[in-house]
Amino acid sequence: MAIPSANLLISALTIFILVSASFATSETPFLVVHKKATLNRLKSGAERVLVSFDIYNQGSATAYDVTLTDKTWIKKTFELVNGNKSRTWERLDAGGIVSHSFELEAKVKGPFYGAPALVTFRVPTKAVLQQAYSTPILPLNILADIPPMDPLALVNFDFLKYCSFSHIFFLFRVLAKYGSLVSVISMVVLFVYLIATPSKPNAAKAGSKKKR
Repeated sequence: MAIPSANLLISALTIFILVSASFATSETPFLVVHKKATLNRLKSGAERVLVSFDIYNQGSATAYDVTLTDKTWIKKTFELVNGNKSRTWERLDAGGIVSHSFELEAKVKGPFYGAPALVTFRVPTKAVLQQAYSTPILPLNILADIPPMDPLALVNFDFLKYCSFSHIFFLFRVLAKYGSLVSVISMVVLFVYLIATPSKPNAAKAGSKKKR
C-alpha cells in the first residue's frame, strides 16, 4: 500500500509543478485581493466598520477594466457613510497595487460573517471576463456589550500595609481642613512619600531585632 501512495504523491507533485510552470511562463495577470474590516466604537454609542482592500497583480501581464464589488454589506444591516462599495480601475500593471476603502455604520447588533468580495478584470487575449475573489474577513461582533469598568480595580491598595495609624489620622485631618483640590494634591504627595520611605517605628523595630 505504501508504494501506490508514494506514486500518487509523486504524480500530484508533478502535476502541480507543471501547472505552476505554465502560469509562470504564460503572459497573464494574476490578482490577489486582500480584504480587511475593523470596528470603531463612537462616543455616541454607534459603531462603524471600516472596510479596506488591497489588490495586487502578481502576474506577468496587465489587467484591464478591474472592477471591485462588495455586496456583503446589505442596506438593512449597514448604512454607507463614506466612500463606495464598488470601484473600477482602467488598468493594473504587472507588479502593481491599488487600494480602496469605505465606511459603514452598523444598524443590527450581533455577530457578522462577511463574504469575500468579487473582482472582475479583462485580458486582451480572452473574450470572457476573468474573476478573482478576496480573502475572507474575521467574524465581527457588532455593537458588543462593553463590560463596565470598576474604578477600584485601577487602584493599588498595597500601599496601605506601609501606613501606620498616625499616617491615616493625618490624612483625615488634611481632608477635613483643606478644600477638595488641595486635599487631592496632598493625598498624592503623601502616598508617594509613604511608598518611597518605610515608617520610622518599623525601622526602629528592625534595628532592635538586629542588636539582639
